[in-house]
Amino acid sequence: MLLIFTKQITPRISYVFKHICTRILDIKVGFTTEIDVFLAHKGPKVSYGKQPLGNELFFQSHGLLTQQGIESVEINVRDWDTTKCFFAVSDKSALPFDIFTAAFYLLSRYEEYLPNVKDPLGRFSALESLGFKYNFLDSPVIDIWSYKLKDLLQQRFPQLLFPEKQTTVHSLINAQVAYAFLNKGIFRSFIGFASDLFRLRLKQFVLRFKVVLGLQKDPYNSYKWILNVTKKSKMKLTVFFLLGEAVAFHETINTQKQKFKMLIKYVADYKEVGLLVSLRALTNPNFLKTEKTTLEHIINRTIQSSQNSNLRIGLPEIYRNLLALEIKKDYTMVYENQPGFRAGTCTPFLFYDLDYEIITPLAIQPIACTTQGFLKLSPKDTALKIAQMFGKVQRVNGTFSVLFSNKDFSADPNNKLWRSLFSETLIS
Repeated sequence: MLLIFTKQITPRISYVFKHICTRILDIKVGFTTEIDVFLAHKGPKVSYGKQPLGNELFFQSHGLLTQQGIESVEINVRDWDTTKCFFAVSDKSALPFDIFTAAFYLLSRYEEYLPNVKDPLGRFSALESLGFKYNFLDSPVIDIWSYKLKDLLQQRFPQLLFPEKQTTVHSLINAQVAYAFLNKGIFRSFIGFASDLFRLRLKQFVLRFKVVLGLQKDPYNSYKWILNVTKKSKMKLTVFFLLGEAVAFHETINTQKQKFKMLIKYVADYKEVGLLVSLRALTNPNFLKTEKTTLEHIINRTIQSSQNSNLRIGLPEIYRNLLALEIKKDYTMVYENQPGFRAGTCTPFLFYDLDYEIITPLAIQPIACTTQGFLKLSPKDTALKIAQMFGKVQRVNGTFSVLFSNKDFSADPNNKLWRSLFSETLIS
């Protein structure tokens, strides 16, 4: 165990030390505010505060972790070794910056509580983030900092053992539009046929006709291929299904149809199924409860995981709604149109409610990228970017997650890269 001396043990201090030391480095930590206890401790120990007590390993505090509430913070980002850092401290400290405050700022999504310009869908924009502005968004900086801290601790305390961790690959599939043409109902199908004719999309008209008559497989029905690829793999997979209203009229399917329920059961027999929370349910707890209950009745088990439609995160209300329904894991922490680690980490972390200053049991699962985040890049550049990000995660033994859509695995030639990435590169 690593003992930490600090004059005040706040929820912020406890939260971030446990994320870095326990979740990332896999060592236990204890806290004390008593100098006598700290001095008498014979094992590994460090102090955290404004001034060192003596010659111990000391990390200087910026001060944010002993404060309450949210206020504008001056941040100066600078280069440090091969990465970036901020919240600089004096040379008395073992590190040139307050690693714990910097990590807390990113993990708590402090910047998302501050005044910011939303994107057209009302989401915090990647362009507003510190990571994007200072070019470290594509790096899990908290994990990188933590491994540098590990080196420092090993040098000072050779007896401190760090268990070996393995890189985890967890692929995610958003099945917001489970089918392209099936289960649309008579009215939506009629509108679809009429729209195809009016816009002279004759190939799509014929394809829709064949699918509806059962003469050809629905182009979005890639589930059998997905499961066949992953059945013999250790790769984790979670598929999120939408039970509420879709964003667009033409995307909505009849979720009461037996065919749709059997699809969900089929996937749930082999891999984890999660709830894709509709936009309406994000702001209405009653709709959220109904969607969760409906999905649980279909698969006959409790839902553990969820993802928000359009990857919309409204802090802290939406996460509080998930907590109220005892959802354990959220898979929304990513920017849809920009690859990168939104919270600066590739290790799952607990949601910290800044308004109430409490550590919650909701585990946020960071995602490295979505397939929508590479629309402006060529397939070659996309593959290179993903490989670079994967390499960074491997070096810190974190979790690498890519958010796909079931549409990405259709027979469209443009999907060749995604099929290859899913079936070859990420398989372990």
